[in-house]
Amino acid sequence: MDNTNQRKTLINGEIALFLKGLIIGKVLTLLVIGGLLWWLLKPNLLTSSRSESSSQSLNTASGNASTFKTVANVPTNSFNYGGSTTWAPIRQLVDSQIQSDRPELQLRYVQSADGSPNSSSGIRMLLNEQLDFAQSSRPLTDEERAAAKQVGFTLEQRQVGIDGVAVIVNPSLNVPGLTIDQLQQIYLGQITNWQQVGGPNIPITPFSQKPEDADTVIFSNSDLKGQAFSPNVKYVYSTTEAVRQLSKTPGGVYYGSARAVVPQCSVKPLPVGRTSTQLISPYREPLISSEQCPRQRNQLNTEAIKNGSYPITAKLFVIIKQNQGREQQAGEAYANLLLTNQGQKAIKQAGFVGVR
Repeated sequence: MDNTNQRKTLINGEIALFLKGLIIGKVLTLLVIGGLLWWLLKPNLLTSSRSESSSQSLNTASGNASTFKTVANVPTNSFNYGGSTTWAPIRQLVDSQIQSDRPELQLRYVQSADGSPNSSSGIRMLLNEQLDFAQSSRPLTDEERAAAKQVGFTLEQRQVGIDGVAVIVNPSLNVPGLTIDQLQQIYLGQITNWQQVGGPNIPITPFSQKPEDADTVIFSNSDLKGQAFSPNVKYVYSTTEAVRQLSKTPGGVYYGSARAVVPQCSVKPLPVGRTSTQLISPYREPLISSEQCPRQRNQLNTEAIKNGSYPITAKLFVIIKQNQGREQQAGEAYANLLLTNQGQKAIKQAGFVGVR
């Protein structure tokens, strides 16, 4: 019996030792296989990690706001430019920032020597090689494109901003607003009294810059484009003169850059609409009266101008001379600077609406 029990105890011990060794062996095998797999996959894991890190870096870089300093191919030289008076706030505020950040691009404003500075004179000076690029608040005309081809190059228009076109009247005039059609009929001489558009019995005196010199146009997107204004229209040299004339003309009306005329104290901006039931103000409601000004001033309705609900706008273009020369490089660089995040923000600070 003792021998039998001893044998059983010995066999049980050997079995336990065998099982223990088997378990340890399997554990070691798993560790070896796991280590081998980790070693084989290590390059891929590192590559994946690097790729993800690179992707994150790229996304971060692309998410950074573009600035004047990030623009490439900015030429080093002095360049002449000029044109539309609508651009004056941009020249004062935005261009000064460009000069500070990119001093190698020296911008020299040149005013027209034969007439008022405006889009037309700026493009004319560009064609005559008096400017390296121009600033316009209207699109190029077919005649201007043809004139460029005659002297051996083409013109490109690069949009960088938007301005509203506001209609202003004497502050004493009580009229709800005008539709685009009514405004056009006033300047064509088909509507001659404010009573015809819901106002008092007062003759209408329309003021305008000469169509060929105006910075803003009201027939550009209309079938009426090209028609002659009424003989009743009184032509003014500038928006400043128009505002002065309106302040002493009870039945006067004028259209111009919203940025320039909406904050004026001596005139009243009118709501304008595509229909009489969709009149949109070029100013933020409520209207600030002339008595409250200049303590308070009307502010641009930038949201309506940007989303297109306000019906009359002017696009701001850099006019670039496509001649594969220094002029083209300067014009393209200037447009690219204005289209950066920093440039678009500065354009908004100048009172306009950006395109980005």
